[in-house]
Amino acid sequence: MKKIPSFTIDHNRLVRGIYVSRQDAVGEETITTFDIRMKEPNREPALGQGALHTIEHLAATYLRNHPTWADRIIYWGPMGCLTGNYLLVKGNLTSADILPLMQETFRFIAGYEGEIPGAAPKDCGNYLLQDLPMACWEARKYLTEVLDVATEANLVYPE
Repeated sequence: MKKIPSFTIDHNRLVRGIYVSRQDAVGEETITTFDIRMKEPNREPALGQGALHTIEHLAATYLRNHPTWADRIIYWGPMGCLTGNYLLVKGNLTSADILPLMQETFRFIAGYEGEIPGAAPKDCGNYLLQDLPMACWEARKYLTEVLDVATEANLVYPE
């Protein structure tokens, strides 16, 4: 069976950052899939399930309500390997195009207090799997160590 493109990336060299994972034509529109990589694969502990689930709820809510980007956001969700998230956006975009949006999003998560949106039995299939303190901690770490100091290495997949 043919290997899918995301499995051809050398995860041994992949650092934390924002990467264009793929671009797909859907009718007249281009959909850009971003790899929002929060952990170095196979070199540091994965995100905790509760923290990642909370990040999913907060980021998805923030992005789908964003005054500028809401109409372009298709999807935000966790990677199965628990090292980050995928963001699908309408448009032919680069990582640099969404860096300010990701800084805003992770600032929002890092400072979030209160009830987690959608964390109720009627709204979520695993509503008890939430960890707001760790979500805030992981978001702050990613924001300060990666997004606020992003370089070309954090924006282009390694060759």
